[in-house]
Amino acid sequence: MATAKKPTTRRKTRPATPEPVTCPECDGTGEHTETVRVGARKGRATDDRQTALCLACWGTGHATD
Repeated sequence: MATAKKPTTRRKTRPATPEPVTCPECDGTGEHTETVRVGARKGRATDDRQTALCLACWGTGHATD
């Protein structure tokens, strides 16, 4: 004796999750590069660079609401 087939059900499709918007301050990298300045009065700019965390998105690269 054969077993009865189960009825097939439709799969529920969930809506696609939207891509998060990139941060306009850092263009989605999460970091800023700044020139290093030396000197108390004149603040001469050197050839060196340092990276800093983006304060708008806290380094995630996604725009906040």
